[in-house]
Amino acid sequence: MTWTSAFGRGCGWLLDHIVHGLALTRISPNVLTFIGLVINIVAAFLFGHANAENSGPMFFYAGLVIFGAGIFDMVDGRVARRNNHRFRYVVLVAFVMVTSLMVSYTRARAEALIGQCKVGFMERPERIVLILLGALFNHWGVMAPVLWVLAALSTITVVHRIQYTYSKTKHLAPIG
Repeated sequence: MTWTSAFGRGCGWLLDHIVHGLALTRISPNVLTFIGLVINIVAAFLFGHANAENSGPMFFYAGLVIFGAGIFDMVDGRVARRNNHRFRYVVLVAFVMVTSLMVSYTRARAEALIGQCKVGFMERPERIVLILLGALFNHWGVMAPVLWVLAALSTITVVHRIQYTYSKTKHLAPIG
């Protein structure tokens, strides 16, 4: 066994124990990610304020701070997996984000071709209101149903906009 493999094995053992301890506290992996972000902002501040007179100590402190942020970066995903952090829910949120972007994108692309495309139900204000309602009343467990509604209605809106744009432009297509 080389010293590097022994070092790696020791660090892995320590990291597993840190993850196990954090998982026992039931801390949200999102909180760990946010803490890592805040620590990285502190490091950026330290790097930004390094100058000729204090560059040595400031860079050293910034390096230490980044090391601390790296620990949070290493553990957030592992804590999420250890706590079984609702993977389906994360996939649903990602799908809602993509369909929400597509609502705006299809409108912008359509309006470049046909001038105006205000069809469909899920405009930005409707999406924001649904998210706010879900967040405010999540105490009763309404966020997941709100996300499903957003996913479905945003997808329908995207399809509707594509169909509408196609119907307005099909006469422009060359017949081949």
